[in-house]
Amino acid sequence: MLDEVERWLDRRSWPARDRPLDLLLAAKRAAGPRGTVSVVLPALDEEATVGEIVATIRRELMSEDAPLVDELVVVDSASRDRTAEVAARAGARVVRRDAILPRLPAVPGKGEVLWRSLLVTRGEIVCFIDADLREFDPRFVSGIVGPLLTDPGVQLVKAMYDRPLETGAEVVPAGGGRVTELVARPLLNLHWPRLAGFVQPLGGEYAARRSLLERLPFPVGYGVELGMLIDALGLVGLDALAQVDVGVRRHRHQDGQALGRMAAAIYRTAQSRLARGHLVRPKLTQFGRDGEGFVPSTHPVDTQERPPMLEIGEYMARRAA
Repeated sequence: MLDEVERWLDRRSWPARDRPLDLLLAAKRAAGPRGTVSVVLPALDEEATVGEIVATIRRELMSEDAPLVDELVVVDSASRDRTAEVAARAGARVVRRDAILPRLPAVPGKGEVLWRSLLVTRGEIVCFIDADLREFDPRFVSGIVGPLLTDPGVQLVKAMYDRPLETGAEVVPAGGGRVTELVARPLLNLHWPRLAGFVQPLGGEYAARRSLLERLPFPVGYGVELGMLIDALGLVGLDALAQVDVGVRRHRHQDGQALGRMAAAIYRTAQSRLARGHLVRPKLTQFGRDGEGFVPSTHPVDTQERPPMLEIGEYMARRAA
């Protein structure tokens, strides 16, 4: 198995510089409608960062000289701050999560937003970018879109990057990605060793062909990236998956309890794929201290998944139109 992973790393891992922008633009023109690109930012209370990301994509990848991206959509997941206003002012099309497929009440979760975004985008290549990135580099988009434009055998591309952990004035160069190292990577290595070569399996920056995304179920919460990677392996095989080095990812870090909830959702996603339908206890109890001692708080673990978009009548009607 290790030899297969090493061969895959040689064939399907690249630095972003291998595909400069002029090469991508030529490939996009040659691809015609198959080369249309939609960028989606799922956003919840990200007014501090979403505007810069949108402005950078519009300036660097949607100009007359560099028309790599055809549409840029921010799906606002019931933000309580000015996320929608900031994103729209920067030039994104903003769509409220609850306005998409209103017959089906929305549930909280990142995967829910990504799933619904397929109904309000048209690109044959869909690129997802987290909205909390700081010092955003356009290579996060062009790098992961590149293999899909230049290699017809590639179906899904994950970004890989260094992920420093910044806590106040202290910076730990490789300290980010704690849930990846403690939960996701062990799970993949033990149960899906063919995916062991992915540097950032939980990273929120990835691009895929719509023809693949519309066949995948979407866990509604934080398990969406792990579930998508495992399910894509089953649908299209390892050689259709790839990763691109885009540099350094800086973003807002979660506290320990939030990471615990993320870890539980990711474990549940893996467990459901190991034994479909069996979940021992879909809840997680955590503890915080108040003035008199430790106080428990119990949170539900995401157990719901949305079906492949090809099973949704509204989506099929839109595709037919």
